[in-house]
Amino acid sequence: MPANLSPEYLAAEQEYKHARTNAEKIEALERMLSTIPKHKGTEKLQADLKRRISQVRKESQKKGAAHAVPFYLVPKEGAGQVALVGPPNSGKSQLVCALTHARPEVADYPFTTRFPTPGMMNYQNVQIQLVDLPPLAREFMEPWLPQAIRNATAGVLVVDASDPDVLDGIGFIEELLTERHLAPPKLLVANKRDLEGAAENIAALEELYRDRYRCVAISAGTGENLDGFARTVFDMLEIVRVYTKAPGKRADLTSPFIVRRGQTVLDAARLVHKDFAENLKFARLFHLSGEHNGVMVERSRVVEDQDILEFHI
Repeated sequence: MPANLSPEYLAAEQEYKHARTNAEKIEALERMLSTIPKHKGTEKLQADLKRRISQVRKESQKKGAAHAVPFYLVPKEGAGQVALVGPPNSGKSQLVCALTHARPEVADYPFTTRFPTPGMMNYQNVQIQLVDLPPLAREFMEPWLPQAIRNATAGVLVVDASDPDVLDGIGFIEELLTERHLAPPKLLVANKRDLEGAAENIAALEELYRDRYRCVAISAGTGENLDGFARTVFDMLEIVRVYTKAPGKRADLTSPFIVRRGQTVLDAARLVHKDFAENLKFARLFHLSGEHNGVMVERSRVVEDQDILEFHI
């Protein structure tokens, strides 16, 4: 195991593992090569990185433009890709604008969104990708939309809580998803809760759909309960944050490793570096409360959100 791998190297390695295109892989590998400590202990790893860069470049040249990913399949980034689906004028674009740096077009007329627009939402040091998609409506639907929805990690159904026809819109979308054999959204977002008539509709939605969806009422326009939306999306993805520390040093609490709920200390070690997983003897578990010595835990222990692990190999 090469000593003293920097946080920049480990971050680039994470990007490489999540890369979907050859261009993303090459960029991450080159950043790994530029940030790796240059000494005798890393010579083999440096050579391996150069070999992988060369191999990916050759693969990229062979595939050519004919194998380019369709425009509607947004490359996944962050801890999960969440597709925002809903009827026209539900406020999906405004929600993406409010929570990310993306700037999809926002207007009062329907069918403003014509192409997928991704943006990264930050929730407590976790980057979650939101994708604004064109609306689903009886009068018109982009033919590629089902494929884009299927590509996402999870879906969120966004509706206008002030719309008198909100139940009809939900019913149509549920029928469409069933016909296309698409997984139903896990979360129902009642947007525009600040508008007249929304309160009554929200009460009805929660009563009708509480056994089918998690329900969250927000206003993307005023910012009301956007923190609750972000927290619910984080919980919906069933992920946990794991921080790491070197013996005798403080943990870096700004860049967590993301694992799925139910995964173990060994799974977390594998994310840091494969050599950790292969040679791991045990780990010490610390908590944010700041105990000094930590608790020795086995490789098979299931990790919990915001665990701090110190690996011993």
